[in-house]
Amino acid sequence: MASTPTNPGSTDDKQPPAKPSAEDEVIIREIDEAVRQDDATQFMKKYGVGIASVLSVVLIGLAGYLLWDSQVEAGLEADSEKLVGVLDYQQADDWASVKERSTELLDNETPGIRTSARFMQAGAALELGETDRAVELYAQIAADADAPPALRDFARVREVASNFDDREPADIIAKLKDIAVPGNAYFGSAGELVAIAHLEAGDRKQAGALFATIAKEEDLPETLRSRARQMAGLLGVDAVDDVRQLLEDEGIDPDGVGPGPGGPAPAPIPQGATQ
Repeated sequence: MASTPTNPGSTDDKQPPAKPSAEDEVIIREIDEAVRQDDATQFMKKYGVGIASVLSVVLIGLAGYLLWDSQVEAGLEADSEKLVGVLDYQQADDWASVKERSTELLDNETPGIRTSARFMQAGAALELGETDRAVELYAQIAADADAPPALRDFARVREVASNFDDREPADIIAKLKDIAVPGNAYFGSAGELVAIAHLEAGDRKQAGALFATIAKEEDLPETLRSRARQMAGLLGVDAVDDVRQLLEDEGIDPDGVGPGPGGPAPAPIPQGATQ
């Protein structure tokens, strides 16, 4: 009986593919490398010019920035030296030279340089009797959005103080009311100006309350607080929280204070008591 022929398509008779020989592997690697090199060549032919152009632009831009930065730095140094020179004239009270030497810096592109020059020229204008010019310069600083906020507030105080007598009370109050508050760096100066404006406007209550608030601010100069206490007292507002402490601050022994010559000595004030 003849045997059944084997089916060559049967999966049972399939043999695993033979591994490539060492010689074949070398040929495959060479072909792969050639393909890679050809891809790189084609890529550079297609995009090389564009990449080179971009790199050139970047390098030129970097070189330009470094040159600009060095020029800006050199310019700042020169302007700073000019400011120092103006300060020398200011310390020597040579106000005409201060005015002349600071003029070219009034519109400087650097906010710090520009603001400093304007302050210097405004001070010179006041010393030379040019009040309107000083007020104009202070107003420019206050309106300069690039100037430091603290200096803008200070310029507002100086602007109002420079021609206080020529201003309407309502204008003074409107211009300074947002900085005439406790906690603001210029509360003392601005608060005093606003309080006087309230007084001139006939609002004794607002004036007295603001003077009393100034008098109680321990961080303010004692000369300002003392002046505010006196004004508050004249307006009928008690601005003294601790009489003993006030007397001690004034260099007076609170236990030795009497009602006047020839009068009986007062009883000692208990420690910590107020009047």
